Amino acid sequence: MTVSHFSSIELPLILASTSPFRKDVLSRLHIPFTTYAPNVDETPEIKESPTELVTRLSKLKAYSAHSAHPNALIIGSDQVAVIDNVILGKPGTHEQAVKQLTQVSGRQVDFLTGLCVYNSNTKQAQTDVVVFSVVFRKLTLLQIENYLSIDKPYNCCGSFKSEGFGIALLDQMNGTDPTAIIGLPLIRLVRMLEAEGILVI
Repeated sequence: MTVSHFSSIELPLILASTSPFRKDVLSRLHIPFTTYAPNVDETPEIKESPTELVTRLSKLKAYSAHSAHPNALIIGSDQVAVIDNVILGKPGTHEQAVKQLTQVSGRQVDFLTGLCVYNSNTKQAQTDVVVFSVVFRKLTLLQIENYLSIDKPYNCCGSFKSEGFGIALLDQMNGTDPTAIIGLPLIRLVRMLEAEGILVI
């Protein structure tokens, strides 16, 4: 059993996200935490690159919890899927998911995940962007429809869940941290928490 050791100044850990996927991933570290719903406009700014976007939004999500949690370690994260330097957002509808999966069929998609750990006591922040790439199989419309009927990934960037049946859509996965594709890169997060005195293992 993993026991987490906190620094002498114990700060509560806050996940500034309503994503059930990020909550499940963070639970793997066996560290007590609570969630906070960030109120952040996720609209990209003019000429903002995907990397700049996820960096800015992960910071804003973490900072948004400052007033409610003035003495805490706050985790903010944001993710986009990118193909040909164009962002694929969350599909929202079945029709848009079919369109996205048709677009990525047989191609590589890069998932960029921005990560911020903000100490609202010291007002210091650590930030990073973790990239994880996947190559999709060449998909038929029937395969796409079958997949969507099972996973219903309408609130997921790129219209698929790698932790679910979506793994069947892929030819390759390329990256250093498989949790990054789910939206919270734990390998990098563990290092950030250690810098704040939280020893996960």
